[in-house]
Amino acid sequence: MCKSPYPQTGAGRLELAHIFREHGEAYRRTHRVCAPQRRVMQAIEDCRTAALGGHLEACDRCGAEIARYHSCRNRHCPKCQTLAKERWVEARAAELLPVPYFHLVFTLPHEINALAQGNPSVLYGLLFQAASNTLQTFGRDPKWLGGEIGITMVLHTWGQNLSQHLHVHCVVSGGALSPDGRWIPAKRGFLFPVRGLSVVFRGKYLEALRQTFEAEQLDFAGETTALTEPSAFRAFLAKLRAKDWVVYAKPPFGGPEQVPAYLGRYTHRIAIGNERLLDSENGSVRFRYRDYAHGNKTKVMRLPVEEFIRRFLLHVLPKGFMRIRHYGLLANRHRTEHLAALDAPTPAPREAETVEAFLARILGTDVNPCPHCGQGRLRPIRALPPLPPGHRPTALPMGGLNRTGGSPAFDEPNGQEPGS
Repeated sequence: MCKSPYPQTGAGRLELAHIFREHGEAYRRTHRVCAPQRRVMQAIEDCRTAALGGHLEACDRCGAEIARYHSCRNRHCPKCQTLAKERWVEARAAELLPVPYFHLVFTLPHEINALAQGNPSVLYGLLFQAASNTLQTFGRDPKWLGGEIGITMVLHTWGQNLSQHLHVHCVVSGGALSPDGRWIPAKRGFLFPVRGLSVVFRGKYLEALRQTFEAEQLDFAGETTALTEPSAFRAFLAKLRAKDWVVYAKPPFGGPEQVPAYLGRYTHRIAIGNERLLDSENGSVRFRYRDYAHGNKTKVMRLPVEEFIRRFLLHVLPKGFMRIRHYGLLANRHRTEHLAALDAPTPAPREAETVEAFLARILGTDVNPCPHCGQGRLRPIRALPPLPPGHRPTALPMGGLNRTGGSPAFDEPNGQEPGS
């Protein structure tokens, strides 16, 4: 039996990068992998290794030297989300409306999955469009509120077992701004009826999908090839129309101050994090997952490594696709004027910070102590250039030395949606 060389906890534990380095090349030779998926695999394999370069640091007390390598900053990388999430959460906290908020989830039926695999940008975009239009339709209806609501939406494409599960998380203001500038609060503990939301959402999505088909904006291949015929596509839509679509409302937040941290749990989450991986041996991968259908129990799933990689790659987003979007009162182009109308504080511009300074402020501790003597601090002494193209590092660092999510002196985040 071939045992996994990685411990299940602590420094050196199994990472997604290890699986890609060991099996990625063989997978790419035997499977169809599109360019964005290849870029993601390569970024994860290279993250915090000599392939990306970095710098050499020395302790200003004991003189110990440590090489630190750059992060890939790809939005699909499990090691590159913490810093981006903390920056995003802090920015959103400064833009919150001083009102209650509600959390709703809009989910597409699994029958759409195959079509979405060949048309991700189109079908994900329709999901944002239909869900946001549904919420705004209810918000503008005087029966419910009668004004403009604020919405932040985050796309997720996976379930806990890495299967396709297309849905958007929506955080919605508990009230609306009327056309004459009055704030109309929602009823306590209630925003909109989920049954009504699901019916309207289904209608808006299917109508948009029909129009997209008629405009010949869909690609068909494999099991969706038969849908190229108009009669087959009409039958497909009729089958979807006969289903109950799921809109789920979670309990409302206790107050707006809870929203940023809660949202942070969703905004920069990826299909699977390293902490859920258990081992990779004998051509299979074991990982933990929550079985929501059976009491939210934590279980262990084993998949052949090829199937594990295939499932992960299902969730690579198209290049440039924005998975976090804002609508209504929170839309970027109107956010400042809406905040002013509600007497909410306008976010003050913050001076640019290094990653090191940001983490020290957020964590309240020195993030760059010497791991050898524990008394000195690490200082950059020289740059380490990236390896030439085609060269891969032979010894790959694992564990705690690169604990800050990148190189404080060299790695600056590049926005809310890094990488692609």
